[in-house]
Amino acid sequence: MFKKSVLAAALTVGLLPVGLMSTAQAADYVIDSEGQHAFVQFRINHLGYSYILGNFPGFTGEFQYDPDNLEASAVSVEVDTTTLTSHHAERDKHIKGSDFLDVSAYPTATFVSTSFTPEGEDAGVMVGDLTFHGETREIEMPVSLIGEGDDPWGGYRAGFEGAVTLNLEDYGVDLSSFPEVMHELQLYVTFEGVRQ
Repeated sequence: MFKKSVLAAALTVGLLPVGLMSTAQAADYVIDSEGQHAFVQFRINHLGYSYILGNFPGFTGEFQYDPDNLEASAVSVEVDTTTLTSHHAERDKHIKGSDFLDVSAYPTATFVSTSFTPEGEDAGVMVGDLTFHGETREIEMPVSLIGEGDDPWGGYRAGFEGAVTLNLEDYGVDLSSFPEVMHELQLYVTFEGVRQ
């Protein structure tokens, strides 16, 4: 499930139209995060012995997608980093504190795509700017379509998934006192959007 590099069309965020302005021909979708049909999850190695798993339940986003014009695909997502949970209150407090993510200073993470290159009918590579912990880096995210079609309520939905591995030190998180295996954070993202 967690691969060294891949993402389905958004990772972490920003309701910024920059990546969307050139995609007027693609349909607009709103990510259904409130309906619990979208997830931003993470995994990080713990001292080389096991893994810590968790997620960011607070996020919003939108994307543009047209199966007949895949180059016009774009995505923009914003994650509330203060909502991080690994299902252990004391550990979460430590992770969100100044020793690690310092969410009081950096309460949001954003991803805004800048281009998309199709690779077949249901996949491609999304390139965009990820801002996390106050640092912005360009990342490439292989994207895959899970499926699309009508829903039971008269709407139309499309869903994607993927994962990406981040080196936390690239984003200013000082992990020099921890084993190297803890320096990487794996993010898994899956979501469906409702066509507007």
